[in-house]
Amino acid sequence: MTAPPPSFYGSPPDNGEFGMIARYLAPLAAAGGLNLTDDAALLQPPPGLSLVLAADAMVEGVHYLPGTDPHLLARKLLRVNLSDLAAMGAAPLHYLMTLALPRGTDPAPWFTAFTAGLAEDQGIFGITLLGGDTTSIKGPACLSLTVIGTVEPGKAVRRQGACPDDEIWVTGTIGDGALGLLALTEGLADPDDFLAGRYHLPSPRLGLIDQSLVQAAADISDGLLQDLGHLCTASGLDALVEADTVPLSDAARRHMPEYLPLCLSGGDDYELVMAVSPSCTVPLRQRADSLGIPVQRIGRFHARSGQKPGVHVLASDGSVMPFERKGWQHF
Repeated sequence: MTAPPPSFYGSPPDNGEFGMIARYLAPLAAAGGLNLTDDAALLQPPPGLSLVLAADAMVEGVHYLPGTDPHLLARKLLRVNLSDLAAMGAAPLHYLMTLALPRGTDPAPWFTAFTAGLAEDQGIFGITLLGGDTTSIKGPACLSLTVIGTVEPGKAVRRQGACPDDEIWVTGTIGDGALGLLALTEGLADPDDFLAGRYHLPSPRLGLIDQSLVQAAADISDGLLQDLGHLCTASGLDALVEADTVPLSDAARRHMPEYLPLCLSGGDDYELVMAVSPSCTVPLRQRADSLGIPVQRIGRFHARSGQKPGVHVLASDGSVMPFERKGWQHF
């Protein structure tokens, strides 16, 4: 008989995996989570609403830096998933979460900080834990979250739906996440840590997207140009972006024009890119203002001119900017 694998936490049962779940995670759970003591959770969809589900994983060394504060890590994990709901016009409800931590992790301080971060953002965004799993692995940490939201039937906004002459709009400022990663890893100037903060803690733009105002949308996780390209592919259109109109933070402007290509193609912004009919721009601005969400028009969709849909960026002199890559890809 082979020896059993080492305990996840290598400590007595009351302080082991199930003790940690009871102590740290169960207080975050919704009623349908059954105090995290059963094999599955129960979920009754709210009357008259459809469920919207999205999942994202974060791997240490790929999606976040080793040594990241677990409190910040928890909040980012939740927020990058909420950004997917925001892009479809959905409201958050619950989430499922799987935590695979390296063997040898000291659980008490890690879970104390991590669940404090979850609790903070659960309060901000009105979402609760429904269930999940914990395990240990030999490699780097892998954290996965599945978010569950709601939307009126037939009202979800998709990537498909943009029309020729629709305007391209974005929320917030673009490129802060990519520059923040450079600040943290390569010493790019960031005197007030604004860029690093934007990398660590994105702002999901919940409540803005509505099918009556937005024809198509995506969250900007892998770079503005790449995610805008997804709208073009789904809708069979080209897009023309005016580089001078792309909103940049004051911290990002300090690094222009050298880092403009990175701002347009780098990931980790978790803002929204939208196709908006010219007739809807005024009510969109009014809605955004009421929510305190900055929005900016950056270009327009056009009928496809080539074999494949494409995204083109005009520089201030009217020339088309070349890009070696337009966003992050894992494979």
